[in-house]
Amino acid sequence: MPIVKRLALVGTAMLAGAAVASAVATGFVTVRPDQIDWRPVPDSHGVMSALIAGNPGKPGLYVIRVRFPPHVMDRPHTHSQDRHVTVLSGRWAAGTGPQFDPKSATAMPAGSYMFHPAGGVHWDGSNSDEAAVVQIIGMGPVTSTDLDPALAPWVEVER
Repeated sequence: MPIVKRLALVGTAMLAGAAVASAVATGFVTVRPDQIDWRPVPDSHGVMSALIAGNPGKPGLYVIRVRFPPHVMDRPHTHSQDRHVTVLSGRWAAGTGPQFDPKSATAMPAGSYMFHPAGGVHWDGSNSDEAAVVQIIGMGPVTSTDLDPALAPWVEVER
């Protein structure tokens, strides 16, 4: 499934299961971990996503989280808007450019940050025995495009 369609499906699934936010005071919102509604990403070998705030398919700020199981990565792709990625837990791996080589990905432990410029080719996920959770912040609407739509966008990498 092309990543543009996949992103639309993920966004729709996330909206259906958006985190239940609590209003603390006028204008403030909190979301506790037990309020996050994780949803499976279709055909992704177990990747889960959760909408924290906003909507990546509509204008404005959005916040999503993605949970990568061990040894699952996505292939080279781009996004139409800038994205800011923070590793919340585990060991996330990311690479840039059109050559997909999970062994050469940069290992990023919890607390790491990566900026994805609009149109920048990259690939990421877990290339180790450790799962990873990342938080992505960006401005919608955003689309994603696979570099090679003939290939499956998600792949289990060597153990």
